[in-house]
Amino acid sequence: MTTVLQRAERANVWERFCSWVTSTENRLYVGWFGVLMIPTLLTATICFVIAFIAAPPVDIDGIREPVAGSLLYGNNIISGAVVPSSNAIG
Repeated sequence: MTTVLQRAERANVWERFCSWVTSTENRLYVGWFGVLMIPTLLTATICFVIAFIAAPPVDIDGIREPVAGSLLYGNNIISGAVVPSSNAIG
């Protein structure tokens, strides 16, 4: 009786990742757009949740009365908002 040992060819990590992304055999097709979209959406969602909970008040149009929309400044889920302002950047 003779036993033959063969070394299995192993694809490198990048080739395995590429074949997984483009495979239609997966339960959920990711694709190259999904490789970019999924982490971007997760980051944007986390940023929005943090802003919804703890964003500081923003002085809109220089009226000297800051507008607060976050939960930590007394708003509830219904009245809470992320106040968009370019003043908050920088």
